[in-house]
Amino acid sequence: MKQLLATLLLLSSFAAFADTKTKITGNNHKADSIWVRRNYEKREIAITMRDGKQLYTAIYTPKDARGKHPILLFRTPYSIAPYGKDSFKAFWNFYWVDYLKAGYILVLQDVRGRYMSEGDFVDVRPFNDNKKDKETDIDESTDTYDTIDWLVNNARNNNGKVGVLGVSYPGFYATMAAMCGHPALKAVSPQAPVTDWFAGDDFHHNGAFMLMDGFSFYSGFGKPRPAPTKVGATGFEFYTKDNYKFYLETGPLRNFKKLMGDSIAFWKDMYSHPDYDEWWQERNARKYVSNIPDSTATLVVGGLFDAEDCFGAWNLYKAIEKKAHNNNRLVMGPWQHGGWAKTTGEYLGNVRFGSKTSEYYQKHIEEPFFRFYLEDKGDITDIKEANVFFSGANEWHTFEQWPPAEKQNKPFYLQPNGGLSLVIPSKESSSSKYVSDPTNPVPFTDGIHLNRTAEYMDDDQRFAERRPDVLVFKSGKLTDDLMIAGPVIADLFVSLSTTDADFVVKLIDVFPDDFAYDDKKDGPGWGKDYPMDGYEMLVRGEVMRGKYRNSLADPETFKPGEVTEVKFSMPDVAHTFKKGHRIMVQVQSSWFPLVDRNPQQFLNIYKAYEDEFVKSTIKIYHEATNASKIILPTLTPVNIMSK
Repeated sequence: MKQLLATLLLLSSFAAFADTKTKITGNNHKADSIWVRRNYEKREIAITMRDGKQLYTAIYTPKDARGKHPILLFRTPYSIAPYGKDSFKAFWNFYWVDYLKAGYILVLQDVRGRYMSEGDFVDVRPFNDNKKDKETDIDESTDTYDTIDWLVNNARNNNGKVGVLGVSYPGFYATMAAMCGHPALKAVSPQAPVTDWFAGDDFHHNGAFMLMDGFSFYSGFGKPRPAPTKVGATGFEFYTKDNYKFYLETGPLRNFKKLMGDSIAFWKDMYSHPDYDEWWQERNARKYVSNIPDSTATLVVGGLFDAEDCFGAWNLYKAIEKKAHNNNRLVMGPWQHGGWAKTTGEYLGNVRFGSKTSEYYQKHIEEPFFRFYLEDKGDITDIKEANVFFSGANEWHTFEQWPPAEKQNKPFYLQPNGGLSLVIPSKESSSSKYVSDPTNPVPFTDGIHLNRTAEYMDDDQRFAERRPDVLVFKSGKLTDDLMIAGPVIADLFVSLSTTDADFVVKLIDVFPDDFAYDDKKDGPGWGKDYPMDGYEMLVRGEVMRGKYRNSLADPETFKPGEVTEVKFSMPDVAHTFKKGHRIMVQVQSSWFPLVDRNPQQFLNIYKAYEDEFVKSTIKIYHEATNASKIILPTLTPVNIMSK
């Protein structure tokens, strides 16, 4: 999941874990580092919270005493190191140096119970919506309130206006900050925010356990360290660099519990709450966003190809729109997790985006947002309600709402011959089948990797198409461009020979057989000579653990041989299938080791033994009465050749 990179501020761990080959955004390091040291002073203090606990805080203040300066606050569980008033954070690796040069007071804080801050750390601490004692009842919003209150009353030459920014897990803390209600808090930007660790972020997707991210993160992050401390935890030492081999040989989740040991509290909590019970529901940050006051503007930011918190950005924005009444905006770019802050955003893996999308976002959206609300400068008329990049066409589009009001949901039916079209199948009895074998699960990406790659989110899917346990449905060539914008809905009619199974549905853009990038028009790639002719670009993939098909809280068994509908929503997409391309859908029942193997029996996976994992014969129906389909949110007419 998330861990702070040494040279990156408040970004998550899987940027480090991932096999990322994207280009780092660069500045003149030497010049900027000298400038920061000459023009800023650093102060480290412990700010006392209402219950007496002290949170360690670093304050970077301009030496120039003239004028009043806005405050920008970052709260993180990943350490605000380096510690010491003469040890400066490497701001010059980021566009955030622009905030320094604009005279912002930058404040970094270790959250409660982490590193140098006192108190007990609680993962995704629930918002306390029933605070009875204002002096002792705390949550992350009260810690933010108390911090802001101290800053506006004590930080030298501040202008009384505060903004909060956070990426990934710190994006969760930014969301909590938005609910604090302090009158000085004017603008908050939760970026790639953690919102719901059971429904769609990081550790579960639709109840399916995201094994690789969970284990690689908590085997390090979760190790108990008594606060205060400046020392981070070491991660797990893998005996092989082949993650498929490691996770398969380790076996069921009960074996991972042994590897993790008995001291990592949240790992044990996850095992104790296999369903979406009240414990998980209280940790859903979206549940409480009605507490965001009208006076606090929000800018929710995410990546179309975020492997960790793609769900979080889309759905936090929608929840704020529904429950709060503040000024709320959305930005989604063609980025991996946190890519807008650490890469140029010109490409991800083999797929190119035609421009420096990160720089566009930084200069035209985020910086003007904070400048307007914290400095009373400029305007934000160019920052629309929804500012979304469409991959495929490589264009930014703006909308008055998201999903766009003009979208139309078009069903694309899976056909008996492996086709995909707008026509409902005519056959009364037709299905395709495959055997899902937990001892030979479908890999989530091609090749050998130690870490979960960031690039798998738009990777070539030809390797999966060749497996017998992956069903493939492909349209004819498009005769015009097709724009899709919004959530994709998978609606399958299935039958199993067992009592449970996972369903992985992938929406894919199939490039023409003669396709090649133009370096001048499409921009530079990652320097790898990869064959793009016939490339099968993953646009969106998602898993549904079958037993949660009707409720994440109340799992239901399948009756072997009985046709059952499995319908679920996938995270939103913003993509243009270009003329001459084809649309493909792949259906499978494993995605390993990204997702833990389903025993394919109605069992608690956290307690299942290896001999309880069984093969399942799975049928996907494509017939007149049970017509499996994928529903695409289209913005343009659909025109497809018959072949």
